[in-house]
Amino acid sequence: MEISIEQIRHELTWHLRQKVLYPAQKLYEMEMDEDLKGVHFGAFMDNKLVAVVSLFPKTHDFQFRKFAVDLDYQGKGIGSMLLDYITDFAQADGGTRIWCNARLSAIGFYLKNGFQHTGHFFAKNGFDYEILKKELTPSSNLPG
Repeated sequence: MEISIEQIRHELTWHLRQKVLYPAQKLYEMEMDEDLKGVHFGAFMDNKLVAVVSLFPKTHDFQFRKFAVDLDYQGKGIGSMLLDYITDFAQADGGTRIWCNARLSAIGFYLKNGFQHTGHFFAKNGFDYEILKKELTPSSNLPG
């Protein structure tokens, strides 16, 4: 299984956002105002986009949102690969923390990937979430 991960345009995230995270909503509802402030990544397998995530930097703090792996490709390690990729990206960009609003149904996945509970829970649009975080050590291998 060969997976490639690339930066993609934000519009390319919308189909998987809708299919995986919000199947009852319309495709045009997947656009977020914040999309233009983020960096968007896609995981490809056999030239098919199978996972997406959007990363939003705020100084040394990086939030990722709308993390979706195609249902047919879940459980194959693709999500963990993409999560490692954006964690390395944030760290290389001087990030000291990466975090997300995790659906309660996905918390086990994030804990397995080194994230920690914060104890901050909330509900939004019919879903229950906990904020999870992972502390990072800034990379010193970068020029400048």
